[in-house]
Amino acid sequence: MDMKLSLAMPREALSIPVIRRVVGDALRGLGVAEDCVADVLVAASEACTNVVQHARAGAEFEVAGWVDDGTCVLRIKDWGHGPRRPAPQEDLGDLSESGRGIRIMRALVDDLSIDAGPDRGTVVHLRKRLTWQDGALVRRLERQLARSAG
Repeated sequence: MDMKLSLAMPREALSIPVIRRVVGDALRGLGVAEDCVADVLVAASEACTNVVQHARAGAEFEVAGWVDDGTCVLRIKDWGHGPRRPAPQEDLGDLSESGRGIRIMRALVDDLSIDAGPDRGTVVHLRKRLTWQDGALVRRLERQLARSAG
């Protein structure tokens, strides 16, 4: 079973709860286990927060997502100027707030990639293998399809 969604949102903090709601409801509707939904939502929130706080251009950003073959992929894209480089004197140690969101995302998803460049913006890809609730809609549909094909 495939599921796709796409949202174009204003680059404002109020967009983040909307994204969490839409993505969370879609995953829960498919029967994804709540702890897995929570991991995806925290990682997505971190990526979107980075856009809102750090993208230097563009009034909007895009969140596209899909579930395919038991994996959720989210793509968060802005049209800014790419990430700013930290000044050499900036402390990026464990207690620094800068960069913590990336460490959080890495801890919660199976794969994180960030593609950024001058004048082409930043694209964050989050990929997580899903776990399912007992009796999940996806599992029931797969069983029905297997029976009718067999």
